[in-house]
Amino acid sequence: MKNKYFLPAIFGLMLAFSACNPTPEIDDSMLDSGKISWAIPDSLQKRLVSNYIPNPTEIQKNRPVIIAAHGYSATTFEWDELREYADSAKTFYVSQVLLGGHGRSYNDFKRASWENWQSSIREEYMKLSQKGFKKIYLAGSSTGAPLIIQMFKSTIFTNYAGLKGVFLIDPIVVSSDKMLSLVGLLGPVLGYTSIELDGGEKGKWYVYRPQESLRQLMQLIDLTRRDLQNIIRVSDDVYMKVYKTTADATADPVSAVMIYNGIKFEYKKIDVEMIDSKFHVFTRLRGRPEVTAKDKSLQQKAFKEMEAKMKN
Repeated sequence: MKNKYFLPAIFGLMLAFSACNPTPEIDDSMLDSGKISWAIPDSLQKRLVSNYIPNPTEIQKNRPVIIAAHGYSATTFEWDELREYADSAKTFYVSQVLLGGHGRSYNDFKRASWENWQSSIREEYMKLSQKGFKKIYLAGSSTGAPLIIQMFKSTIFTNYAGLKGVFLIDPIVVSSDKMLSLVGLLGPVLGYTSIELDGGEKGKWYVYRPQESLRQLMQLIDLTRRDLQNIIRVSDDVYMKVYKTTADATADPVSAVMIYNGIKFEYKKIDVEMIDSKFHVFTRLRGRPEVTAKDKSLQQKAFKEMEAKMKN
């Protein structure tokens, strides 16, 4: 009975999408245009610790540094508030990496693979390790989380030193948007999807999401889900915590369960905290409407916990 209605529904969706122009109309005010770039040297100089502290002192080498990786279609803006908290606290650094293919143009985004997205995280970790930073942490929001999880399958953390912990904010391993699973079928017809940005988000996220990039997203989260089912082993020397909101329209809360069951230490378990919030990536509030005092409290609580853990 289900098949009777499923195929006509898919056919109807394909007809509906077939009217779409496979190339979006992009104006200069959009990040997609390439006129607004987050990849210019001045921007990277300000946000990457490896750039603005090229020759760290021994005191600087012993101060914790978080390499913060943003989510799919976003930019380093997603971690500005943590950076400002760190600048005020003066107890740790935040290095905001711009994922490969992001913050540039629609065509750059369209061409980039998920491995390209991940490359900037890997490069900053290697640079900080080579410069002698002894307390390196990784923080990934949304798609930044599976990109970090995938790094544990490589030899990078055995070849380079300094990794002490990982913070995952609203990681996406299972999507809340079940239509995303149809991208393989509808992608060639659809060409791209689009999102509505709030006023404070314009110029900081891609408006258009090419089907090629959606395929890369699905490939990444499907691979990560399978790897977690097969178990990913992590050294007990590394601390790991997941913060997951309960009402998330982007990343299904079951993502936290899969990470908890799929990341294995020898003598301990990963920490997981469920957050009573409607926001996907609750640590980013700027640019969003209807931010409450409770939302601000949850954000600051997470920042303080991260700071406290790095002091241990």
